Amino acid sequence: MISNQILQSTIDGLKAITRIDLSVMDTEGKVIASTYSDTGEYESAVRTFVESPAESQVVPGCQFFKIYDEYHLEYILLVYGGSEEVYTIGKLAAFQIQSLLVAYKERFDKDNFIKNLLLDNLLLVDIYNRAKKLHIDTDVRRVIFIIEVTSDRDSNILERVRSLLGVKNKDFITAVDEKNIIVVKEVGENDGYNDIERSAYEMLELLKVGGIDNIHVAYGTIINDIKEVSKSYKEAKLALDVGKIFFNEKDVIAYNTLGIGRLIYQLPIPLCKMFIREIFEGKSPDDFDEETLTTINKFFENSLNVSETSRQLYIHRNTLVYRLDKIQKSTGLDLRVFEDAITFKIALMVVKYMKYMETLEY
Repeated sequence: MISNQILQSTIDGLKAITRIDLSVMDTEGKVIASTYSDTGEYESAVRTFVESPAESQVVPGCQFFKIYDEYHLEYILLVYGGSEEVYTIGKLAAFQIQSLLVAYKERFDKDNFIKNLLLDNLLLVDIYNRAKKLHIDTDVRRVIFIIEVTSDRDSNILERVRSLLGVKNKDFITAVDEKNIIVVKEVGENDGYNDIERSAYEMLELLKVGGIDNIHVAYGTIINDIKEVSKSYKEAKLALDVGKIFFNEKDVIAYNTLGIGRLIYQLPIPLCKMFIREIFEGKSPDDFDEETLTTINKFFENSLNVSETSRQLYIHRNTLVYRLDKIQKSTGLDLRVFEDAITFKIALMVVKYMKYMETLEY
């Protein structure tokens, strides 16, 4: 079904070209779109016309045309005026609206197919059969992007995103819930993850320029067959969730960059609590003061390099060594030893994960 807004825009454009007023009514004689102010006088005549076998009919000051969606009567087009041109313009306008019905029906069918594909609701044989009927390639490279709009979403956000991103014929933009918009994008034969990352940032920039703020973009891995679309979607969804915990400073997050965070996210909370309790004896690794935590994070960023860390923190090497010794006395972990450093890093991430999950409970 075409939206009333699209119908109104269509007949506004036709009037601008022909300078003739038009109206579109449903089969009960109610106005859906119109460039003419006084349509009430024709409602009864339209209802009578619906029951007649005629495809068009002339009434005083107007001409009626039937518009079908396949074999179902969908609209009645009214073209106002008594000139010889009215019939020709009416047939052209009816053809234009008929073409819109076909195009929107095909888009609806494709959109419905993509949604079910993302949610893994189709049997394997149905995937290939329906893709063939809808003229969708099954063996091209694709990747799934999820765009999360965290600000208040308006009802027309999906169409706004489609308009701003300028969807290509072989790409699809849809939504399966109220929070996220999904882009199923075809990938070039030689494109790699650097190209995917660049595409994600281009989307981000286009949407921001278009006035859509507070957005995050996540994407899954490249897939080679249409049956794997749901796999890339699940990966993108996981990337979005994990990114909120461990990479909240990033606007774009990729599934293949989640690292340890992906593993920690799948751990049960009781197991996390047991791990922290056994390693830190009831304490928490993030209970240190801000200065100590900054030192720890910078030390990890510099791959446990004492000299480079002290240089970036603008402190003497001995000062850094003193802080590391202090941490060792408090926790029993020497961060200069790789195995202890890994344990501490994982512990920090586990605590961050537990605190995030606690916020979701309230």
